[in-house]
Amino acid sequence: MIARDIGEVILKVEEISLAFGGVQALSNISFDVREHEVRAIIGPNGAGKSSMLNVINGVYHPQKGSVTFKGEKRTQMDPHKVASQGVARTFQNIALFKGMSVLDNLMTGRTLMMKANLFQQAFYWGAAQREEIKHRERVEEIIDFLEIQSIRKTPVGRLPYGLQKRVELGRALAAEPTLLLLDEPMAGMNVEEKQDMCRFVLDVNEEFGTTIVLIEHDMGVVMDISDRVVVLDYGKKIGDGSPDEVRNNQAVIDAYLGVAH
Repeated sequence: MIARDIGEVILKVEEISLAFGGVQALSNISFDVREHEVRAIIGPNGAGKSSMLNVINGVYHPQKGSVTFKGEKRTQMDPHKVASQGVARTFQNIALFKGMSVLDNLMTGRTLMMKANLFQQAFYWGAAQREEIKHRERVEEIIDFLEIQSIRKTPVGRLPYGLQKRVELGRALAAEPTLLLLDEPMAGMNVEEKQDMCRFVLDVNEEFGTTIVLIEHDMGVVMDISDRVVVLDYGKKIGDGSPDEVRNNQAVIDAYLGVAH
């Protein structure tokens, strides 16, 4: 794995507990994420990984604990506010506008940066026109970066699954995030598609300096591209450290194999 210039802590999760009725999704989870690193969250199905991402980006409000991002501590915040602070994400189930083109889907990622008023936007006039040209230029750069020039005008619903995943990554990048949350970006992909996505994730981290929190089931991928790994099992943290430390953690081995050694 390529050594990265890892910075100070940018995100701190402290004693997060989240329950839905009688179901305890997360129990006293604490970990941090450092600037410019790739931080993986792993665990068996039902471990609470996606719930943790939903807490970080404000979709879920935990009953206990706090999230500190860029020095600002919060117990509750809505996703719009979190996005405006520089957090973007992709989803386990693709959440794109299937009838819209790749280009238009990526343009939706620029929404928070658009300042023109409704009148100007309706008539594509003045500031709205200048603003759209600027945003289109940035989106075209992302299209080139992700090597999807040939499908830029294609409706997303017509694309194969692997390319839709790449488009969703592009839409998240269009928001120019400081912190990028990726919820199983390689789920359902074949070997070649996974290799491509790994390359893009590393390029985003290295070329853009984006901090990445990644949920992934493929342990080969996790061990290859992650700087540090936190392991959840039934809503509890059972491991945290470098890929090698986690790989050799007996509690992690037991959780994945379902046996004691």
